[in-house]
This record gives sequence, structure tokens and C-alpha cells, in this order.
Amino acid sequence: MKAIMYHYVRPYDRNFPFFKNLNIEDFCKQLDYFQENFGFVSQHDFINSFQTGVPVNGVILTFDDGLKCHYKYVFEELKRRNLWGVFYISTKPYKTKKILDVHRIHLLLGHVESNILYEYLKTLIQEEMLTDKFRIEFRELTYADQDNDYYTQLIKRILNYYITYEYRENVIDKLMDKFIRNSMNSVDSFYLTSHEMKEMQNAGMIFGSHAVSHSVMSKLTLIEQTHEIVDSFNFIEQELGESEYKTFCYPYGGFHTFSKETEEILKQKNCLFSFNVEHRDITSKDILERPQALPRYDCNFFEYGKCR
Repeated sequence: MKAIMYHYVRPYDRNFPFFKNLNIEDFCKQLDYFQENFGFVSQHDFINSFQTGVPVNGVILTFDDGLKCHYKYVFEELKRRNLWGVFYISTKPYKTKKILDVHRIHLLLGHVESNILYEYLKTLIQEEMLTDKFRIEFRELTYADQDNDYYTQLIKRILNYYITYEYRENVIDKLMDKFIRNSMNSVDSFYLTSHEMKEMQNAGMIFGSHAVSHSVMSKLTLIEQTHEIVDSFNFIEQELGESEYKTFCYPYGGFHTFSKETEEILKQKNCLFSFNVEHRDITSKDILERPQALPRYDCNFFEYGKCR
């Protein structure tokens, strides 16, 4: 059983010439490829595997970040093919009406050449802000599988991992003020609305938590992690109604982004399964012994899955 992870699935946008996304045409080709080579797991068979402990051969589709393109492009294609997917949302933007820091970094890198962005970032950063700069796992494991240029890699590590959360939002605010017009920075045009999520859920899509603020869980205290998990589950339940089960997806992913304690919190909160990022198939051992860290492939590990 193969779980596949997607983020941005959309056409080229000339306002963001450097944006990293999977073109919708390639997404459709990849679905054809999966159908021909592996087939797709039904939702019933996937959920039932947590009772039987036996994974079913085929592909499961997962989509992170609750992006508008998931409604505009992905949902239409899944309906056309009679497929389903699991969609993970971070809930903070629905209360703050502000795009998450992680996504504002994507907008900046998509709109501005990375070397220019880095030169300005250097003027905003002081060494005491980078409290996690020397965590070996953050220096060596982050973005190891991504095809980033030097400055993009450095910017993403600084702003997503090295910097203390106390400073990050303010630094990104200043970057946005300099490089991004307000018209490009709208929550309603960037994320799924509650109405769109309800429509998708009614059509058979599953919604799960991607935490509140899309923070690296291993950078947070256990109390902060609990709030990120519980508050996000509560929001989803308020918006979409009580589900038969809860599911979670670790922001950023990889074993350096969470801990055994994170998994224990999810278990205590009756989460049925959670997805990590680990490029291998889901086994019976995963389902039976570690359902809060199920492995998932990035879509770029398969034919047609790379950014153009």
C-alpha cells in the first residue's frame, strides 16, 4: 500500500515564475500511471486495514495544507475518476485571516529570485534569532530530497527550522512588505473555504489535521504540541461535524519534525492514523505497531510527479 503526498497542484502562474508546483496536466498523467501500475485503494479497504492489520495493494492519495487549488483542480479530477483523497488542513488562517508563515515563504520564493531574497533576509536576521541553527538533524536532514538551488535551500532552513518562532513572523512580514503586493496575499484565494470543504466531504473526501500553525512539532513543548493537535481537531469538528475517526499529518514531515511523545499525544486523543514523510510502502507492521507515523512518498518519486 502506497500513500502519496501532494501539495500545490495547479497551472503555471506568471506572477510566480519560480513557484514549485505540480502542473495539473502532470497530476492527471500521474493518476493514469498509478491506475495502470498499482490501482487505487478504496476508502473502505483502507480504513478497514486498521482493523485487520493487513494493508491492501494500491495507492492512497493525500493532499497537504488545504490549498485552494485542491478544490479548483484536484477535487474536480478526483470526482471525474470516482477517486477519494485525504486532505490535511492547518486551522490558524481561518481565525487570523493571515496566510501561514510556511506558505508566505513559498510565495516569496515563487515571486522573487532566491539570491535577491536572501540578500534582503540577511539584513533582517541576527544570530541570536537562530537558536536551532546547530541542531544536526535540521542542518543535515531538512530538504535533502528536494531539488532546490543553494539560496532557496538556505532560506527555507533559516525560516522554517533555524529561527525561533518568537521572531519568524515579524521577519516574514518585512519580506512580504518589500516583495509581495497585498492582492497576492489573500487567505480566501489561497486556502479552502469552509463551504468548499463541506462540499468535498459530502463527495467522499476525508479531512484531517495538519496542526494549527504548521509548526515543526519538535520545536514545541509538549503543552504547545497538545494545543496544536487538540485545537485543530476541535476546529475541524466545528466546521465539518464529528467524524468517525481522526487523522493527522505532521507539518514538514520526517522523523526530525516530531517525537514519540507527539505520537503518544495523538494516540491519547484517539487519532486513528497519522502520516509522516518516509519514502516506502505501508506495511502490516506500520499499521499494527506505529499507526501514528505511517510512511508516505512524495509524488515526485514517481513518473510525472516533478515540478516543471
